[in-house]
Amino acid sequence: MRIVKSIQFDAAHYLDEVERDGTRPAAETRPYARLHGHSFTMAVEIEGAPGADTGWVEDFGDVADALDEIREALDHRLLNEVEGLERPTLENICQWAAQKLKGRFPGLKTVRVSRPSIGEACVYDLD
Repeated sequence: MRIVKSIQFDAAHYLDEVERDGTRPAAETRPYARLHGHSFTMAVEIEGAPGADTGWVEDFGDVADALDEIREALDHRLLNEVEGLERPTLENICQWAAQKLKGRFPGLKTVRVSRPSIGEACVYDLD
């Protein structure tokens, strides 16, 4: 079985663009290089067998507490200033969150970070 818990947060970031050849294009040509913000949704999936005594894969309260810590670290922040997120792409946000959670939840299987208003998401599978 898998359980799923999600949070929402709002944050700003910029992506210091670098082309594949190592050159840096002008910010006017790459809007992501300018400071801008998004509303994000993060969902985590934890897999396991329900405990015989609890009937739970994990206690949703424990998962909520862990996600609240992540929300506190990211919500209304400039993500580039968060340690470990100096280049805050969706991919890096997924990996950052997984690092924070996998020690607490050995059954962590997926971290999904999306920007619903623009139809973009990244799914990180921990297999």
